[in-house]
Amino acid sequence: MPSHLSADRPAAQPPGRGSVESLISQTRRLKGDVDAVRRDAEDDGSDHPRGRWQRALYDLALHQLNDLDEHLAQLRDGPLPTVAPEPAPPAPGSLLSRVGSAEWNLLTDEASWSGELYQILGRDPAAPPLTLDELPSLVLDEDRPKLTAMVTNCLVDARPIDGEFRIARRDGDVRTVHMMGEPVLDTDGSTASMWAVLRDVSELRRSQRAVSETRDSLTDRRQEAQTEHRIAVELQEAVLPQWRGSLRLPHRGPRTLDLAARHLPASTNTLIGGDWYDALELTDGETLLSVGDLTGHGVGVTSNMTMLLGAVRGMAMAGAPPGRLMAWLNQLLDATVQPALGSAVCCRYRPGTRSLVWAQAGHPAPLLFRDGTGRVLNTPDGVLLGATSGAVYGQAEETLEVGDLLLLHTDGLVPGHTGTAAANLLLDLAPRLAGTSTAQDCLRTVIQEFGESERADNACVLVAKVTA
Repeated sequence: MPSHLSADRPAAQPPGRGSVESLISQTRRLKGDVDAVRRDAEDDGSDHPRGRWQRALYDLALHQLNDLDEHLAQLRDGPLPTVAPEPAPPAPGSLLSRVGSAEWNLLTDEASWSGELYQILGRDPAAPPLTLDELPSLVLDEDRPKLTAMVTNCLVDARPIDGEFRIARRDGDVRTVHMMGEPVLDTDGSTASMWAVLRDVSELRRSQRAVSETRDSLTDRRQEAQTEHRIAVELQEAVLPQWRGSLRLPHRGPRTLDLAARHLPASTNTLIGGDWYDALELTDGETLLSVGDLTGHGVGVTSNMTMLLGAVRGMAMAGAPPGRLMAWLNQLLDATVQPALGSAVCCRYRPGTRSLVWAQAGHPAPLLFRDGTGRVLNTPDGVLLGATSGAVYGQAEETLEVGDLLLLHTDGLVPGHTGTAAANLLLDLAPRLAGTSTAQDCLRTVIQEFGESERADNACVLVAKVTA
């Protein structure tokens, strides 16, 4: 069938074979580069939403490059004849089949299809091509109005066709087809025929959905984390000690302790952690000091921290000494599922005798700085297992002097160091701390040394200076 020319476009000249071969070579080199980068990204084995999203994008890019390679090869080799043995199926995982073409002559009601189009639409290559009136019979009912509108606009208003619709093939498979076409005008400007190219974009749309879904999953997880962080912060601000600013006590009697404390958040963790510090003036004039941490992060651990601090304060107000308080706290947390107590130090300071009674679960122990030197307080006898009452925590007593500086902290205060190594680094600050006049100045020295480094976890530090 003779082919008409569009009235506003001259016939395009086919590209030279050498130039197409050059494009094919460049495409294949790029495919190799992208595949190498994808394999490197897969080696980390991450199942995080961001990792899945990246892998989906790599797969999509490789699929598209594979199909670009096939399309350039088709451009080099030319279309298959209308009647020919069924073409070989596309490569596994291909996003696009070979592009098929068709032309419908409105004057003779004849149709001409390429061999690729038969494959795309799942038709027998020996069967006659469908006319424009018959074409909607392949299309799903809900998509037929879309196809009808595209064809009508092309034939009546000379608008280009560019749209997608779904077809049901003979094998029952539903495929998504992208169609592009234009009217062909005769010498008097009337529409004489319509030509179109069609391609199967089912796998392309599936890959794009995979990218979109993994991106949405990543976005949703980020939003969930942000929401959880906001709720945790609001809960902390409502019921927990303020993590910033000075630590103030009501001071019913003479001021005997100067206090300062700080919460140091993890550098890479957006969720509130389970570290805490607390100071409370008791009804008998003594002062309760505590630091510790619960395992986990987020709203759950924040609400449990609220319960824990309330329990610690209540037991201290009832007169429980640190050892017994730690035993009761252990029983309380054993009765809950999560989170678990990581470590804790509980101190009771008696200003009349300047004595400090303390107990610990885990570590680290308090540090005492005096006259330009520092040491770790002698650890209590440890955890003793009672016959009927569960764990019984030992407690130690230390007599302090005016000017002494007591430092309580959780693990993670010294980035990259724990236990004895962290304690030694803190004790090295003794000469510098001797030159400070207030607890806030001492805290500032510690923060300048260790607080500005990136840390893997949250940490708390509390400084108490004996003033009278």
